[in-house]
Amino acid sequence: MKKIFTRMIFALLAWIIILTGCSPASDETYNMKAENMRLEIAVTGELEKAKERLNSAKGNMEDQILSTAESLSSMTLEEKVAQMFMVRCPSPDAAAVQEKYQFGGYILFSADFRDNTPDQVREHIASYQDAAKIPMFIGVDEEGGIVNRISLYPQFRAVPFHSPRELYDEGGWELIKSDTEEKCRLLGSLGINLNFAPVADVPADPSDYMYPRAFGGSPQDTAQYVRTVVDVMEQNGIGSVLKHFPGYGSNVDTHTGIAIDERSLESFRQNDFLPFESGIEAGAPVILVSHNIINAVDSSRPASLSPAVHDILREELGFSGLIITDDLYMDAISQYTQGQEAAVMAVIAGNDLLCCTDYETQYPAVVQAVRNGRISESRIDQSVARILLTKKMMGIM
Repeated sequence: MKKIFTRMIFALLAWIIILTGCSPASDETYNMKAENMRLEIAVTGELEKAKERLNSAKGNMEDQILSTAESLSSMTLEEKVAQMFMVRCPSPDAAAVQEKYQFGGYILFSADFRDNTPDQVREHIASYQDAAKIPMFIGVDEEGGIVNRISLYPQFRAVPFHSPRELYDEGGWELIKSDTEEKCRLLGSLGINLNFAPVADVPADPSDYMYPRAFGGSPQDTAQYVRTVVDVMEQNGIGSVLKHFPGYGSNVDTHTGIAIDERSLESFRQNDFLPFESGIEAGAPVILVSHNIINAVDSSRPASLSPAVHDILREELGFSGLIITDDLYMDAISQYTQGQEAAVMAVIAGNDLLCCTDYETQYPAVVQAVRNGRISESRIDQSVARILLTKKMMGIM
């Protein structure tokens, strides 16, 4: 999915919405003006360009579009909302939970690997997929360095994967590539299809919270790193997730509290946005939005809940893939919004996927918000169309 697919998805999404009879709501509450403009442009311009490339780009895309439209039109509201949830794997009852809710995906953590063999993990993941009517995203954070959920344990790899900077210092871009290939082989062998990597942040100081997880160096160097990793991951059948838009910088850990970024928007444009633009150009299917408050864009709410931040990602950077929140259970969100509001606000802001631990509270809240008119069902349809189409383009469906 190179740049052609980034452009094509505008047209494909527009076509799906037309075929299912859905018109984007114009209610200002849902900040849909920009989406309406995108869909109009897609219908009038990009559709013809996309159709010219269908056969040479990736098989018969028209069949994918039609089948996606058919899938969407046959789904209940509850099934559509469930597709938007990327739930922290609720072991040991994950298969039963999936049978009940039909979530769009699970994200696995260290506990899902620590006391299991590779064969056991494969069996567990297969049972989740068997319970799913629509094949799931199965994700993990296997960044290398201080964030490894799988290779931390010797039954999966003799030593944990090294950090990007360590790899580059030892063997340059070739070692980055070979390490990413090995990582993809490991994940794929277990049934994992989505890695929450690469980290696209550009922290400036070694003392910064995000520095050990980032590539380090200049924004341009980080951009090349991101492009390289996204390319290799796509070639090896694993979806990438760029994180943490719009850029962590020198901010504190939002797992433990709210982080406020005082930098100017121009500073983001000249530095933090460059790796994300590079990843978008390379065809990354998913971008994760952080819980940082970016004062220059929206001082009233975290980026993950800010329509203004999402507009920058869609309009200025031209990203047409899936936008996912960081975990809505993190302290930076729980300090800002209480109870059921997090997931509802995340949907209104423009997220397609909701990374969620507290699904028993957040999932019914979104369903109820649609039923009472706070969120339009056409807003849900837009995200679910993206989700289904991305799964098809990645070969998951």
